[in-house]
Amino acid sequence: MEKVKKNIAVLGSTGSIGTQTLDIIEEYPDMFHASVLTARHNWELLAHQARKFMPSLVVVTDPEAFNSLREALADLPIKVDLGAEAICEGASLPEVDTVVTAMVGYSGLLPTISAIKAGKTIALANKETLVVAGEIITGMVRDSASVIIPVDSEHSAIFQCLVGETTKEARKILLTASGGPFRKHSLQDLEKVTVRDALRHPNWSMGAKVTIDSASMMNKGFEMIEARWLFDCPPDNIEIVVHPQSIVHSMVEFVDGSIKAQLGVTDMHLPIRYALGYPRRLPTDTPPLSLSQYSTLTFEAPDYKKFPLLGFAFEAIKKGGNMPCILNAANEKGVAAFLNERIRFVDMPHLVEFVMSSTPFIPNPSLNDLIESNSEALLRADEWLALNSK
Repeated sequence: MEKVKKNIAVLGSTGSIGTQTLDIIEEYPDMFHASVLTARHNWELLAHQARKFMPSLVVVTDPEAFNSLREALADLPIKVDLGAEAICEGASLPEVDTVVTAMVGYSGLLPTISAIKAGKTIALANKETLVVAGEIITGMVRDSASVIIPVDSEHSAIFQCLVGETTKEARKILLTASGGPFRKHSLQDLEKVTVRDALRHPNWSMGAKVTIDSASMMNKGFEMIEARWLFDCPPDNIEIVVHPQSIVHSMVEFVDGSIKAQLGVTDMHLPIRYALGYPRRLPTDTPPLSLSQYSTLTFEAPDYKKFPLLGFAFEAIKKGGNMPCILNAANEKGVAAFLNERIRFVDMPHLVEFVMSSTPFIPNPSLNDLIESNSEALLRADEWLALNSK
């Protein structure tokens, strides 16, 4: 008998992507069930989600939140667990069909690996997984029953443009970027940027870490690295195109000169819905894009002088080895320090450059090498912060 519902594990269910994933699960109750929910420390929202969706397992990684969550759900037949290892176990449960990796940063790597080993379909929203360990992850997927379907709007667009095509006939990926809130700022203006300024994205509503990465264009650098691995595309064949309206989510240029683009409203429900329903397109009552509202769509080249982190991303993927892992760790530290007002917005590239130049390079790293490189890069970042924080 054909299985009626897909059981979904939502890793990072209290974040922006996680909550929108639950919106989709609620929109299609006959198709999806949230069987695993995880969070870092927001136990109150997680408890509310658990009561609403009745998963078999909920997990938090913050020990202080664990007891509160367990007490809040004591009257329900829901297993409550603690720690990163429990998240990995949840991602590989036999009942789970699809794992939505919506955790932020490096923390998403090991649960994704667990899901691959268990042969799960992975709706990938954690770009750092492929930034840190793209070669290892793609190799594991090739040797498993697992499938990765991208959730990022840009990678979902590329994925959709390639349906029915062969990657050999794709000449170039055109990865679009909004340009963030500081697209028109001068270098002098960037010196005065505040955390509040950087958290005001013109088009998208996202978590703090991703919003800051978008403001610095590091997010687009990570997406370039992710696209390199997802679509087996050399970095030289990936072009960043600033598109302030965020209506064209990305494009693919083919060998015959044709360019295919995917357009849509600036709403992450669309790529999440596509990933969960694939290969079906799920009908929705959500209002579609009205092109009459966008009589002008513009495109321009990014400014690498104003946004040097984007250039560092290209340097890291071209050097290869553990350098993208080092880049990611340094950026995570830089963003956290900026959000805590320990450094200025313009200081983040200096921190990243120091860590990239001072952390030992490993050309062919194992997974353990990458774990050690991440730790080493964080230590180097702490050294820089000790000397340069406000």
